[in-house]
Amino acid sequence: MKAASGYPSAMSPDEELMVIFGALHVVALALGALLFYMFLRSDTTTTWQPPEDDDGGGGGGNDRVRPTPKPRPTGGIPLPDAEQSARRLRGPGRLRDARPRPARRPAHPAIPTPSRQPARHH
Repeated sequence: MKAASGYPSAMSPDEELMVIFGALHVVALALGALLFYMFLRSDTTTTWQPPEDDDGGGGGGNDRVRPTPKPRPTGGIPLPDAEQSARRLRGPGRLRDARPRPARRPAHPAIPTPSRQPARHH
């Protein structure tokens, strides 16, 4: 078999493909062995423990102190100028009973029969 450059080819395309795949497998196995070796050589980790406090007091909390109080309350009782709702959700009865049901549409009149019949031609 002659190659494109004029020299005879030592391997067929199938053999070249097998060599490439074999080389890729050898490289992958070498990298896997290297990672496994690094895993075996790694130090074991110890469990994490929080640093010891001088107070010895436990408990968490926020050490930051707000310099000024909040500018205004964020909820609570309604303000004096607020309008009360006309409906109460906590009162007795159901919410749907607070409004009357809308009136139904009137029934459609009976469909009148047509006065003339279509003529049939024979």
